[in-house]
Amino acid sequence: MRRAPLSRVQYSCLVSLIIVIFVLFMTKISHADTLEGLRARLPTRINGWAADSEDRIFNEKTIFSYINGAGEVYRAYNMQQCLSRRYISPGAPTIVLDIFEMGSSEDAYGVFTHDTDGKILEIGQDARLRPGWLSFWKYRFFVSIYVEEESAAAEKAVIDLGRQIASGIAVEGTRPRLLSQLPKRGLKSASIRYLHHPIVLNYHFYLSDENILNISSDTDVVLADYQQVNEKARLLLVNYPDHEIAIKSLTSFFNHYLPDANQSGLALLEDGKWAAASIKDQLLAIVLEADSRKLAENLLKPFL
Repeated sequence: MRRAPLSRVQYSCLVSLIIVIFVLFMTKISHADTLEGLRARLPTRINGWAADSEDRIFNEKTIFSYINGAGEVYRAYNMQQCLSRRYISPGAPTIVLDIFEMGSSEDAYGVFTHDTDGKILEIGQDARLRPGWLSFWKYRFFVSIYVEEESAAAEKAVIDLGRQIASGIAVEGTRPRLLSQLPKRGLKSASIRYLHHPIVLNYHFYLSDENILNISSDTDVVLADYQQVNEKARLLLVNYPDHEIAIKSLTSFFNHYLPDANQSGLALLEDGKWAAASIKDQLLAIVLEADSRKLAENLLKPFL
């Protein structure tokens, strides 16, 4: 028996229903991807610790009232919001949870790389555990959990809390594509720093009080250490929006930092190390220091 075709009214109602369901579904997904959505899934208790009565929320301006010394670092990675929650237990140290929502997963990865010391744990993405402190990133979030006084029970609570938070973030984050440009041989992966602000670069390797490389929110920067046999080096990659800015930045680097470079872009530094620079398309590659000329040349080969 054939069904009668839908009338125009029935068809319009069906389409409207599908649209409403889709909008509600997407709204739910969108909310789940926000700091507020993640906040709703945070545990109120963990191993005998209970959440304090009130969370605190900070934005890119008010963050300085909470962490004045490091506020500029988070702003340099396009921080959107920070949620701070304290977990307390009678007679036990306080556990402090800070969740930073960054502008992108690449920024969350970047602020995580600001400090990558510690034991690797399978929590979220790339988790590191140090005495009294656990940190990891996942999707657009950077998570920091620390305990005001170390104890075995507190450390277990910190780890369990981290696992619960990570499980509440459904989406994995993507690492910056620029990382794929780093030469693999001798790369010390724990040393990788991703950034796009000169203040952060100077923290890890002081270059200049001025922004001689024209680093901005439109540039991607990777800094990494290398060791080949007994020789060490440090490589900096800067990806610009176009070739013209890359050329301008290379010239600025030679003028301000490496005026004695030869025609190949190589120079012997006062401390006996070697430095070099080259560009390929819109990518500027700089060997900031290398134990030998050969190592500096080898690291630059992919960018000639």
